[in-house]
Amino acid sequence: MGIVAGLDSSSESTRIVVCDADTGAVIRQGYAPHPVEKGSEVDPQAWLMSLGEAAGNGLLEGVQAIGVAAQQHGLVPLDADGNPVRPALVGNDKRAQSAAADLVDALGGRAAWAHAVGAVPQAQHPVTKLRWLARSEAAHAARIAEVMTPHDWLAWQLLGRPARRTTDRGGASATGYWSAATGAYRPDLVELALGHQVRLPEVLGPSGTAGFTPEGLLISAGTGETMAAAFGLGVGVGDAVVSLGASGSVFAIHEEALADPTGTITSFADATGRHLPVVHTTNAVRVLRGTAEMLGTDLAGLSELALASSPGAYGMVMLPYLEGERTPHLPHTAGSLHGMRRESMRPEHLARAAVEGMLCGLADALDVLRGRGVAVRRVFLLGAAAELGAVQAAAPGLFGAQVVVPQPAEYAALGAARQAAWAWQVAHGTAAGGDDGAGYPEPPRWPAAASQVFEPGEELPVWQAVRQQYAAVRDEAHPGAFQREG
Repeated sequence: MGIVAGLDSSSESTRIVVCDADTGAVIRQGYAPHPVEKGSEVDPQAWLMSLGEAAGNGLLEGVQAIGVAAQQHGLVPLDADGNPVRPALVGNDKRAQSAAADLVDALGGRAAWAHAVGAVPQAQHPVTKLRWLARSEAAHAARIAEVMTPHDWLAWQLLGRPARRTTDRGGASATGYWSAATGAYRPDLVELALGHQVRLPEVLGPSGTAGFTPEGLLISAGTGETMAAAFGLGVGVGDAVVSLGASGSVFAIHEEALADPTGTITSFADATGRHLPVVHTTNAVRVLRGTAEMLGTDLAGLSELALASSPGAYGMVMLPYLEGERTPHLPHTAGSLHGMRRESMRPEHLARAAVEGMLCGLADALDVLRGRGVAVRRVFLLGAAAELGAVQAAAPGLFGAQVVVPQPAEYAALGAARQAAWAWQVAHGTAAGGDDGAGYPEPPRWPAAASQVFEPGEELPVWQAVRQQYAAVRDEAHPGAFQREG
């Protein structure tokens, strides 16, 4: 074959990578910011403008197929003519929190939602945004005839707005009205939220084709950012990914959907035909930044201080629930520091306690997945904080697994490009023989991400003792909170 492109339309920018379809080698890249928008709404035309700018100067010359990844919790409400009823609602919109609680009650509780679609409504879910629109903007809600997510809408625009509307399993699983377990929509949940039925996109398989542009470019199924990043990283069964943002997320590749009646696990579909169970934590790097500010330093300085301490932080334990917590479910609690003695009250021990507390909180999230039978043999650690020496030193032992820290790259865009190459091969009958284990032809075998690898090593028993110390403090401070998550 030849050349493919992947684009990632995130909440802040459009990033495009153009790759050799056979080797995955990046040939050229493009970038453009999205216009600054106030609040949690955006004119979807801004995504197209950004895409056009990122693809300028002949970036897509010679490209034969394009994959689209985008923020997976956005909602584009359209009228009967396919035009936006109002600006798109993006994933960080918090206004729908009360609507989420209302939907949970309307269906009969968290377990009912987990059974229906593998997820309990949160403010970010499109189904919840529909409920908010029905309550807060009744006139707009009444005009909604169909709904799309951002990657659906962008692919549709690239194709010239054809009669066929498509999405993929990954994007659909993040809506709150499609079940990864059954592979089917729940239109009754759309009606429960909005008050009437709407047109929903056809759900394609991961190697499917949304269509061809008038110029003959293939547009693949596309997917959400998280699913595309996992595909770009090359993670598979036995791998977990821990993402270190202000908050944290832990997900893994699994062969089946997981219905969790507590709502702690969200059951997404991935971009390969498998499943992607996710557990979120409210607190991750915000713990490190807050501690660094307290100590008058930055993240690099905090890491240096922590490395001057020793595992266990001289008996000091930080419960990192600074903004409440989702895992365990403690929305109204606060963080706390335990085990302070005169000899432990030093900057380096506090720094170490912050690093260990953050990682132990994420290890708790990993244990939720392990407790449901998800294999975790290695952990990919993402985010700027993954580069910190103190994090790299502690993570393998606290996670109880090999830790892989990939070099920074545009993994969501790379995943979209890899999907484009896969769809092109399938459409032209050149895909590898057999299937990938999930019932689809094998995807292109692109090289694994360049990474640093860290092993638990001989100090594993020491780190296990640190986890036990943390767990004892956690369970004493919040009896039974974590056990309810398993």
